[in-house]
Amino acid sequence: MTKETLVPMLGIVTDVRVDTPDVKTFRVNSVEGGKCFEHMPGQCAMLSIPGVGEAMFSITSSPTNQEFMEFSIKKCGCLTGWLHQMDEGQMITVRGPYGNAFPVEEDLKGQDLLFIAGGIGLAPLRSVINYVRAKRENYGKVRIVYGARSKDDLVDYPEIVNEWCREAGIDVFLTIDQPQEGWEGHVGFVPSYVTELGFDPQGRVLVCGPPVMIRFTTQALIEMGFEKTQIYTTMELRMKCGVGKCGRCNIGDQYVCKDGPVFRFDKLGELPAEY
Repeated sequence: MTKETLVPMLGIVTDVRVDTPDVKTFRVNSVEGGKCFEHMPGQCAMLSIPGVGEAMFSITSSPTNQEFMEFSIKKCGCLTGWLHQMDEGQMITVRGPYGNAFPVEEDLKGQDLLFIAGGIGLAPLRSVINYVRAKRENYGKVRIVYGARSKDDLVDYPEIVNEWCREAGIDVFLTIDQPQEGWEGHVGFVPSYVTELGFDPQGRVLVCGPPVMIRFTTQALIEMGFEKTQIYTTMELRMKCGVGKCGRCNIGDQYVCKDGPVFRFDKLGELPAEY
């Protein structure tokens, strides 16, 4: 971590996209233009509104995008409520990147990849997916299982159906929790859908979503024959200060801010109580 990581820099909101009733994606540029800083898939940034507060968010855009950074943010509190009121042209402070990244240039390289996401959990995985798409020759088959409460709650739905679903070598499986008028796809929870799809226990798996989804999905994967050494997740929701000083992000003897947020399951030990 460098001094620059700790110093907030000004960013300009250059686009606001409404993804779902409670999720917006904010495009942020530096005041000079371009990205605020470089990052790798899975890393986070601290966003701040002076006088309101600050919080850690996954960087949703891929590092291969040199024009801007994106953050998909769910409205769930005071700061996110303020963020959801922001318009194009408004200023925000950004600092980072924080945490480690998914090992896209190490353990994931050359592997078939299975991405499993629920709800806003697609946000950190979107960065990895688009990184893999930009460097397609370095990876095997890509399969994406994504679910939400309803079709209206599927984040980045236009990108999924107009880009991911149409790309060779990528298979996308969508599901929603309950039947919905006009929805002709699968209906059911993500963990049971993963079991139903019956993937061969090959390659690497990246899982992100609500804690209960992660727990039951991981159990399903292990029952299917996957090893814990094949499964990665991110615990960015537990990140607080970003530098491991406040002590509020620990999982056993590990600090999410310093040792994560990306963990391989065999290195994680016991899941936190909320999982």
